[in-house]
Amino acid sequence: MALFPPDILKSAEAVLAAARAKKLKIATAESCTGGLIAGALTEIAGSSDVFDRGFVTYSNEAKAMTLKVDAALLREHGSVSAETARAMVQGALAYSGAQIAVAVTGIAGPGGGSAHKPVGLVHFASARKGADPNSVERRFGDLGRTQVRLDTVRQALALLAEEIERV
Repeated sequence: MALFPPDILKSAEAVLAAARAKKLKIATAESCTGGLIAGALTEIAGSSDVFDRGFVTYSNEAKAMTLKVDAALLREHGSVSAETARAMVQGALAYSGAQIAVAVTGIAGPGGGSAHKPVGLVHFASARKGADPNSVERRFGDLGRTQVRLDTVRQALALLAEEIERV
């Protein structure tokens, strides 16, 4: 029995193979997915030669303490923002041995949304060491917690693949 749908496993395998071919290490910084991106990557046997580490920073305090996301940034923009995602990915690169990273922060639901930041809103950032982060916003909609989280994993793996391709 697989923990993840076949398309996610296929994407994770492709990301690992591409990173391996370029001798790159990967890190993740996750909030709303609670480690599912790291889980998808490490579901693949042999991933340890490519996957360096994952940071699960669910609370603002964890983001600030572990990834050094500035508390003022969190107060001004909130934990679910492009600014926070970019700071998270920079922290993941700074505090790991990885050259490529992805970060996600969002509202998976079922509650917690607002008119401005609805359930299903996820901010992503990806980056290579020494480069400015790229950020993406997705509004998946109120699809249910599991579906929002799985769709977030899919998008994060796609962003990792894009970053690896740029190297």
